[in-house]
Amino acid sequence: MAAAATIHQFEVALSDVDRSVYETFELRMAQHPSETMERLLVRTLAYSLAYEDGIAFSKAGLASADEAPIAVHDPTGLLLHWIEIGAPSAERLHKAAKAAKVSIFTHELAQLRRQTEGKTIHKADTIDVWAFDPKFIGALADKAARRNKLEITRNDGLLYVTLDGQMFEAPLASAPLA
Repeated sequence: MAAAATIHQFEVALSDVDRSVYETFELRMAQHPSETMERLLVRTLAYSLAYEDGIAFSKAGLASADEAPIAVHDPTGLLLHWIEIGAPSAERLHKAAKAAKVSIFTHELAQLRRQTEGKTIHKADTIDVWAFDPKFIGALADKAARRNKLEITRNDGLLYVTLDGQMFEAPLASAPLA
């Protein structure tokens, strides 16, 4: 019998000063048995830092070959932004870049670079890569629980995350894939 997913709840207070986005929302996220807490937190941060009207997690789940893990659609259903997590393949990024704007949120930058180096990716120079320091993500993972209160602030290239009363800080800037 397959192991069941673990449900995590996040109450998020977002203050994205760099984008002038200020929101509070709740996320219920399923952690697949093969998914690390670090990857779950990268998904949570990606959703939060890309937050805008029309954002949603994939209905097909994380392993869908045809859908972004996180996407932004306009009111008519048109795909505007394809958001990847981790280290997607060059082929997946090539397909995604033909469909919409692409961003990658990762704590596996070295692996991402190895997988995409020398490969053909449509509009690779327009893909934004947001790389989290693995130590920063690891520290958050050590503190995370099934129910979490997150305060996320991005200001002048710095990311501040308060998780259940403890603050963590890290630089955060995007860089092109290519």
